[in-house]
Amino acid sequence: MVSATVAEKVKVTEDTLSVDLSDGRTISVPLAWFPRLLHSTPEERNHWRLIGKGHGIHWKDIGEDISVEGLLAGKPSGESQTSFKKWLSGRASSPTRRSSRRTKTRS
Repeated sequence: MVSATVAEKVKVTEDTLSVDLSDGRTISVPLAWFPRLLHSTPEERNHWRLIGKGHGIHWKDIGEDISVEGLLAGKPSGESQTSFKKWLSGRASSPTRRSSRRTKTRS
């Protein structure tokens, strides 16, 4: 079942992902649930956009997608350790990491 509740605003701090929902609730989860966000720069964390008319959040620079439905169900990242380690090592081996100063966008 797809939730009718959608994301309206996203805030990412050094340790928390908070999402304001269309039904008035705010859901906050530990950033540790999403290792790519945890290991990204503040600029990368703040470069997000809503996808699927607010049913998800996408971070292009780090290849992370999080659904509102998953957040409401209390599901942390389902990425395998192998995949995450490959992503992390790719970042470490890059001579320069792209950083975006673009502002948040809405779809």
